Amino acid sequence: MRWLEYFEEGLVIVLMAAMTVVTFMQVVARYVFNYSFVWALELTGVLFAWLIFIGMSYGVRVGAHIGVDVLVKALGAKPARIVGSIAAALCIVYALIVTWGGWQYVSKMYDVGILMQDIPVAQWIPRLVVPLGFALLAFRFAQVLWRLATGQEAHLLGDEAQEALKMQEEEAAEVRK
Repeated sequence: MRWLEYFEEGLVIVLMAAMTVVTFMQVVARYVFNYSFVWALELTGVLFAWLIFIGMSYGVRVGAHIGVDVLVKALGAKPARIVGSIAAALCIVYALIVTWGGWQYVSKMYDVGILMQDIPVAQWIPRLVVPLGFALLAFRFAQVLWRLATGQEAHLLGDEAQEALKMQEEEAAEVRK
């Protein structure tokens, strides 16, 4: 599955870069040349939506989502795995429900056949990110559930305190060098 990870990371990088370039071009055009690209705001919104929906699965993969897990950490290892497995299973169910609903929404948009407001592209095309993003999210939660079920290390949430301590240790090691 390395190819999927590279694709996901590459897509996030391209989307962020494209958003930055389009926004920068719009600012320069507006304030330097007194000109405005009509399509820039709509394109930036579409790129941002794609970034969010692809980024949420990326966040699950790297354990970057934050949450309150004080109760889970207070449990022992086995109960924490059980609670984590239940949470991951519920997240899969939710993601699959939204995937299905998103697919139905995109199908209706395809049937209607209207174009975006400022860009001559059918509205269903940028909205494909809803079912695709949530399908990828379900897949990532399934990976977490599998790691929990097989006893491998898996995290649904990021541990900010642990990450801060790790960064502090790395900075201290750099200073000692």
